[in-house]
Parts: sequence; C-alpha cells; structure tokens
Amino acid sequence: MTPTLVAVAHGSHDPRSAATVVELVGQVRARHPGLDVRGAFLDLSVPRLDAVLADVESAVVVPLLLGRAFHATVDVPAVVAEAVAARPELDVTVSEVLGPDERLERAALHRLAAAGVGTDDPDVGVVLGAAGSAQAPANAAVADVATRWAQRYGWAGVEPAFACAAEPTVPQAVARLRAAGARRIAVASWFLAPGMLPDKVTRLARESGAAVLADPIGRDDGVADLIALRARECSAVL
Repeated sequence: MTPTLVAVAHGSHDPRSAATVVELVGQVRARHPGLDVRGAFLDLSVPRLDAVLADVESAVVVPLLLGRAFHATVDVPAVVAEAVAARPELDVTVSEVLGPDERLERAALHRLAAAGVGTDDPDVGVVLGAAGSAQAPANAAVADVATRWAQRYGWAGVEPAFACAAEPTVPQAVARLRAAGARRIAVASWFLAPGMLPDKVTRLARESGAAVLADPIGRDDGVADLIALRARECSAVL
C-alpha cells in the first residue's frame, strides 16, 4: 500500500500561517502528482494531525519544522502514538524534520534578495531570525547556518537571533553586528510561515533600527521538493 504523505505544521492563531502551509502543501502536490499529499496541524489550526491519520490506512508524516526541537521530539510522536493505539492496523512512519538542508538556506536567501539584499554587500550585517528553543542543539543548528553564511558571503557579519528561550536576542544580535562595522542591518527569516514569533522578530528588529526585513520562507519549489524527499527517505514505494 502506498502511504499518504502527511505534512504537519504546528498551527497558529494567525490565519496567515495556515494559509502559507496550505499553499506549500499544494505546491508539493503539484510538483509530485504521483503522491497523495495532505496537510495537517498539531494545534490551533485545522485539520488536526489526529483527524488526518484517522482517515488514512498508511502514512509518512513529514514535520514541517526547520529544526529538531520539542515539537519534533515530543508532540508529533505523541499524536502518532495515540493514533496507532486507537487503530493498531495503522502503518505510520515519521520522517526527519526539514532542516538542516541547503534548500532551506537557499529559500531564505531568496527572500532576503527579494527584500533588496544581495550576498556581497560589506556594509550589511545580517540577523538570522529564528524561533529559539529550550533544546540547545536546535539553536546550535541555526547558529551553524549563520556561521556558514558569514563564511560564504560578503557581508559585515551574520548573527543568529531568537524570538524566545535562547540568546542572542534580536537587539543583542543587532548590537554585535554594529560593533563589527555593519552600517545597515537586514533580517533574514528562519521561519517557514508568518505568525506570532516571526512578528516578534520583526518588531524587535524595527525597534533596533533594522533597515531590511525579509519575509518567511513560505512557498518555494526547493522546499516543496524537500518535503517529498523526506517522505521518500522513509518509504521505498513513494
């Protein structure tokens, strides 16, 4: 039996978030027409993951998460375990999260370029704005992206910044970049979709004098292909 690809996001009270996820899932479906692709959410938006799993016989669940933190290690497995307990015949595999992957980095850089910042401007310091986690490896993965960008591109510097649970904060990151000689501050978004935490990063960046604010990654061909790849890594028949 060919499994259904269930792409699951966290969910948000912000309708822009669910709309962005729906667009991205639709893009996966359009680019990979041989797959049965469905979207789901852990909380706050519908359809919920448990409801989608109740409607399929076999599934590969792909967490639409940029890093491996609490939602990936606790929330998704818990919902899947409950679904299997209720229906022991249900065959479910959970894939790796989306990150780390070069496709995500390229998509974030495309959004930054669309906001007017190329990769060779020594006057610009780039803040890589992310959610932040109580789990240090998730934050370290964001910092690794910032380090790679700093090594590859001709900016004054690149600093990670977190909306919650970790440092540096956005104001701290901006201060570090100014101390390193940045004359302009740009914020790249390490978020898949709009919502409360991306808005917090944007607000803090504006208050700190950032000149350029890139949109979240959102709909992107490379990210859509990455979602399909994560599913196929778990199933020989997809």
